[in-house]
Amino acid sequence: MFYKDKKKSEETNFWLSYADLMAGLLFVFILLIGAIVVKSSILKSNLNSKESSLENSLSMLLLRDKEVQKLKRLLALRTKELNATKDALLISKDTLKLKTDELVNLNNILLSQNMKIDDFNNKIIIMQNLLDESNATTAKQNRKLQEYENKILILSNTLTDKENALKLQDERLLSLLQAIEEKETKYDALIAKLQKQKAAIKNLTGIKIKVIAELKESLGENVAIDANSGSMRLNSNILFDKGSAKLKDSSKKELKKVFINYIGALTSNKNIKEHLERIVIEGHTDSDGGYLYNLHLSQQRAYAVMNYLLTLDFTKKHNIKPLLVASGRSYLDPIYDKNGKENKNASRRIEIKFRLKNDDAMSEIERILDYE
Repeated sequence: MFYKDKKKSEETNFWLSYADLMAGLLFVFILLIGAIVVKSSILKSNLNSKESSLENSLSMLLLRDKEVQKLKRLLALRTKELNATKDALLISKDTLKLKTDELVNLNNILLSQNMKIDDFNNKIIIMQNLLDESNATTAKQNRKLQEYENKILILSNTLTDKENALKLQDERLLSLLQAIEEKETKYDALIAKLQKQKAAIKNLTGIKIKVIAELKESLGENVAIDANSGSMRLNSNILFDKGSAKLKDSSKKELKKVFINYIGALTSNKNIKEHLERIVIEGHTDSDGGYLYNLHLSQQRAYAVMNYLLTLDFTKKHNIKPLLVASGRSYLDPIYDKNGKENKNASRRIEIKFRLKNDDAMSEIERILDYE
């Protein structure tokens, strides 16, 4: 607010200084106009004096004209007398010559007076033009001054509107801050409630971890399973020939053994069986060859393993068939070495894994709860 007041004071001082400057210029301009008017009056007075003198000269010229007429009459008389006498003619000729010289002098005087009158008229015209230019300049300056006054009025109205808008924004900001404080209080309460719910959901999502722990305890050292997913991996090189989906006879005995141990642990343990929904047999290949070729090969191998497992008495006895599902993944889930390079031998595999009831929902809940 201090900065705005200071800025407003500076703008006021600027316009006061500007007004003083314009008043000074106007005063000087009035003085100039007064000087021009005085000078014009003096010139007009001189012109009137000259005109009076010229009138006097004209009067004298008229008198001279009358005298010329008299002289002409006299010349006529003298001409008549010339016929009478030679001496009288000579005298009249000399007198006529004298009068003619006087007339020439009078004409020269009249011409000089006319030139002076023309000069005064030209000066009067110049002064009139200067006065017109001065009046035009004054009118132009007055228009500019009016424009500046209008701009100042507009700026003043704009500043008033902005101040009102700023005041309204301050009031809205205060309201928003109050609303934020209220929401923060509600948010803190909501966070506390959410933490309690999160802890309760964590207990529910820990079912799979408990199942994997129970499965490891049941299998012991007989079958190695993945610590995170609980799946069992079988190398395809042991089960199938390269590029083939026909199960090797030599691998069937080992496959039967690990399947019975793995599935037996799942179905015989009450803590696991009540949550069990699916037993999935997945076929995987390495990245050699096209996607569709590997997809078909991985699916055929998964079907081959599932078909064999369905023939087992163990499967029939424990009604495992409704739980079995087979699918192929092509090379979408490769296995990498520590250096980040694909381990193609490990990627070619059969995985047998289990799915619990609401497994997808549990995974999604865990993902949301662990999201930063």
